[in-house]
Amino acid sequence: MELAFRGNDESEHSSNHGNFLELLQFLADHNEDVKAVTLKNAPENHKLTSPDIQKDIVSACATERIKAIIEDVGTSLFSILIVESRDVSTKEQMAIVLHYVDKNGHVVERFIGIENVTSTVALSLKETIDEVFSRHKLSMSRLRGQVYNGANNMQSEFNGLKALIMKESGCAYYIY
Repeated sequence: MELAFRGNDESEHSSNHGNFLELLQFLADHNEDVKAVTLKNAPENHKLTSPDIQKDIVSACATERIKAIIEDVGTSLFSILIVESRDVSTKEQMAIVLHYVDKNGHVVERFIGIENVTSTVALSLKETIDEVFSRHKLSMSRLRGQVYNGANNMQSEFNGLKALIMKESGCAYYIY
């Protein structure tokens, strides 16, 4: 996960401490239990504000959030939205979003992550989707729709990602 945590000026009187400290301050301002043990109220050696600790905390939060999303999907049918792109360092990435109907009958769209891919050929993208499905215990048999950003390697009728998924789950219809 690559988030901008650190601010240019993290001093007490700065107007922008960085994303992590701003969020921590917001939580402290809105929850007395958090306020009692964080920032200026924390012991000097236990502030939990180092870059490594920040990344660990955000990673743990992301893991718990995705776990809650997967639990909400449950055994429901769902569709996926896949968008591939290159980041600023030219690494190929694939963003994955789930669409499903929750227990209250609401249509929900939830971002579950960005995955680095070794290549943008359809087979590589399919392998990455299989890894994500396996990691989150999602079944391809419950997949009912697939949406892509229009790239030819995704929507090709014969050897694109769409075709590879349709071979495995014939009900996973492609929607442009």
